[in-house]
Amino acid sequence: MDLVVRQPRRAEPGETLFGTDFSTGPGGKGLNQAIAAARAGASVRFIGAVGTDAFAERLRDRLVADGVDVEGLRTVPGATGIAQITVTDDGQNTIVVVPAANADRAFSVDDRATVAAASHLVVQLERPIELLEVALRHARDAGVTTVLTPAPARAGLDALLDLADVLVPNEGEAMMLSGRDDAESAAIELSRRAGTVIVTLGERGALVARGGAVVRHVGARPARAVDTTAAGDTFVGVLVAWLADGRSLDDALEAAVAGAAITVTRAGAAESMPSRDEIDRALASPVATGDV
Repeated sequence: MDLVVRQPRRAEPGETLFGTDFSTGPGGKGLNQAIAAARAGASVRFIGAVGTDAFAERLRDRLVADGVDVEGLRTVPGATGIAQITVTDDGQNTIVVVPAANADRAFSVDDRATVAAASHLVVQLERPIELLEVALRHARDAGVTTVLTPAPARAGLDALLDLADVLVPNEGEAMMLSGRDDAESAAIELSRRAGTVIVTLGERGALVARGGAVVRHVGARPARAVDTTAAGDTFVGVLVAWLADGRSLDDALEAAVAGAAITVTRAGAAESMPSRDEIDRALASPVATGDV
């Protein structure tokens, strides 16, 4: 569950600021990506965990409302995971995640069957790394395309990088994981391990690397940012929805950029994500992109 405070700017250490608004809403990278993909037209099944508190049913209901299959959403003792989000007046955000129920490591027989039946498995780092490695290996063995969003980024992800057919970090995550000091060098380095690396660059679009070379740059779409909280999750969800529909990577990238540009013009996380119709309308007004 997202606990969101809006405030004029970041607080300095030891400083107290007055905020301008507080809200709660369904969030988490997994839920956000699932909803983004579902709204973009994909058939989505969700594997995750919630606690026994009041947040659990709100999260379950949010997924169901967007047509996401929640048979794999288990209930475990204790609290549901939360994210404390600060959004400043310039639209930027900082996030602190408390995993709680997300620390559950179970990967059941039913979970394995769900993964094996999918075209794509999308994972992110708000679940235990040990669980993700097992799930990614199982997906690979079943011929399922694996997609890794390495956030929140951390050290010790070599095994996961090697199991990613598609790796989608933002610029900071890419540099942290690669040890490089610019996005292009980071993408090149990471593409020597993962299959296709797509580094999102915010208002500068995204770049794509494969086999140690940058192969494409996708331009951003003009947007007046109100809240950037779920832009990266929208990008991933829309990207995978297009790929699962049999579209080319180029088409999927264009759609992902368009979806993210819509999201940042709205407040909130899951509630800010666009529908398939909205993305299609945006794509009717293309922006210049090109191969590198």
